[in-house]
Amino acid sequence: MSHAIGYFVHHQGRGHAERAAAVVNALDASCDVTLFCARTDIFPSLAANVRIQAIPSLFEPPAGHIDRPALAATRTPSTLHCAPLGWPSITSAVATITQWFATADPALFITDVSAELAQLARIASVPCVVVLQHGERSDPGHVAAYESALGILAPYAAALEQTDRPAWMLGKTHYAPGLGVPTTMPDRAEARDTLGLAHDADIVLVVSGGGGTGTPAPPLTIGARAEPDALWLTIGQIEHQWHETAPGNLRHLGWVDDPANYIAAADRIVSSAGDTTVHMIAAAGRPWIVIPEWRYFDEQVFKARALGKAGAAVALDHWPAHAAAWMDAWRRAALIDPADQRALVDATAAQGCARWLETLATHVSSDPSIPVRDVQ
Repeated sequence: MSHAIGYFVHHQGRGHAERAAAVVNALDASCDVTLFCARTDIFPSLAANVRIQAIPSLFEPPAGHIDRPALAATRTPSTLHCAPLGWPSITSAVATITQWFATADPALFITDVSAELAQLARIASVPCVVVLQHGERSDPGHVAAYESALGILAPYAAALEQTDRPAWMLGKTHYAPGLGVPTTMPDRAEARDTLGLAHDADIVLVVSGGGGTGTPAPPLTIGARAEPDALWLTIGQIEHQWHETAPGNLRHLGWVDDPANYIAAADRIVSSAGDTTVHMIAAAGRPWIVIPEWRYFDEQVFKARALGKAGAAVALDHWPAHAAAWMDAWRRAALIDPADQRALVDATAAQGCARWLETLATHVSSDPSIPVRDVQ
């Protein structure tokens, strides 16, 4: 059965776009899919039945915007996070989405992520699916979005679920471990040949994500200096500071086109707790130290703790400030079972998610007798 499905995609980083693409490309070709996003250049190839509708950013002031003090000082309701007054860009974005609601007669609207748009869909009488992220999400805004939703999509394994999620949320949650993340990793030797790295080198890889300011360099200089016979490589964004003194075995490579090869080539890995980063490393299975970057609602803090609790990584609250702290973390990381890491990734996550969404869409369209909570 053909369904119209809308999908809001946050444009910070690329993880939201990559998992959205994985989901919509796995949907039946009869589905008419519209992606709403402030950027159109962050998506991989999309199926022929998928189109992108550009909308203004919901989170950044429009060019030339001048705040009006009376509006800027107005209190924000506790059920909203980002809802400034007097931004014509938000007015335009909401108008585009609600006009699509009115003309497309959608079976589902998916939001990854915006608590406000989840509530907007509910107000507009459109069934919504909300993407669930780690973090302290018990505030009124997030709870309103989760309560408003027909279903909740968690792009991670149930083993990484937080203990504070209430039963009513879990009852309508579909888990899609590693959704949108490449799960087939190159062979270590093959990856080293591709990158021109010695087969006998002890390689420590530091992976920094793209959603924040980057990984601080000084702690890395301490770790690399403590292991002069190891080669420390960093990929991604690094935050340099004037007092760092980098040893010769620490090389900053910046952004690379093939992070999977670097992950596969590494003997040990240090990373932030971004979604794509976490699942790529889990798929590889390596001694792993995870250190969260700052994110809203402590998203990476909670995800790092979940990884530590699952036995998949050594989770640190902050960067090691001396060599002994590095050595202790590596000692614990050596005890990790790679099987526990690989269990956190499902190569068929996109297909399973697509079937779940299609079942939900069919359910709301045909009004069967089974309750929505039983659709999994």
